Amino acid sequence: MPIKIQSDLPACSVLEQENIFVMTEQRAAHQDIRPLKIAIVNLMPTKIATETQLLRLLGNSPLQVEISLVHMEAHQARHVGSDHLDRFYIPSKDVLKSRYDGMIITGAPVEQIPFEQVDYWSELCDIMDFAKENVFSTLYICWGAQAGLYHHYGVNKYPLDKKMFGVFPHHRTTHAEPLLRGFDDVFPVPQSRHTTVRKEDIVQKPQLNILAESDEAGVLLVKSQSNREIFMTGHLEYDTGTLAQEYFRDVDKGLPIQMPVNYFPGNNSKNEPVSTWRSTAHLFYSNWLNYYVYQETPFNLTDIH
Repeated sequence: MPIKIQSDLPACSVLEQENIFVMTEQRAAHQDIRPLKIAIVNLMPTKIATETQLLRLLGNSPLQVEISLVHMEAHQARHVGSDHLDRFYIPSKDVLKSRYDGMIITGAPVEQIPFEQVDYWSELCDIMDFAKENVFSTLYICWGAQAGLYHHYGVNKYPLDKKMFGVFPHHRTTHAEPLLRGFDDVFPVPQSRHTTVRKEDIVQKPQLNILAESDEAGVLLVKSQSNREIFMTGHLEYDTGTLAQEYFRDVDKGLPIQMPVNYFPGNNSKNEPVSTWRSTAHLFYSNWLNYYVYQETPFNLTDIH
């Protein structure tokens, strides 16, 4: 799916070098079709890296996808300049003025803070409430998934004794799920989090279905009965080296961190990691766009209800 983005967004040149189908605004203006409108609420501190990761996965289909990057107004970003946010992002209040075929709400490094104490929690709640009525399908990732499950369904998060960190084997819990169409029986997904949600809490909510889980990492994928909300606790969007960057960052800071499991070849951090989840990631995002956004969303977005 060619992604419609501004030609000077840093991700544009990276994706073009990878032969990802990127369409600039000028070219898109000459195609007589309605693009899918996708909003990405980017809560990650490494915004440029996250933009590139997600756009890479959204960019493999013959349809246009028009991207709106969204930032929180109550939070001062420290890892990206204000000029980048001003140029490429819209503030959270502006996302409430439109309707979208799909929305992605990313993770954030605030898991160990109570939800209500996160400085942009009120803004995020406004977006999540808005999405229920004005977005056809919303994908919540990692902390974003915990936030969505807590806000919409009262599912709590719990601290872990140690960080869930590495690449873990997962398996489906259903065989009639379009999101998992084409998946292997066992598939790897990166995890990087200090908190978790519990299966016993989720199964008590009749509005929710668990689609995939791991014996080691717990619940991975949850879907609402309406198909409008999808919650993923892992990071399929991660690049090959993302877990290594997180690991060496914490080591350099002297923080207590174990080596990510099933990641460095030979369990040796001097060895270059390899991706085992890239094909799973592309398949998952392709399935989401196809089965839960493109094939279901109304042509006229004012018909979303």
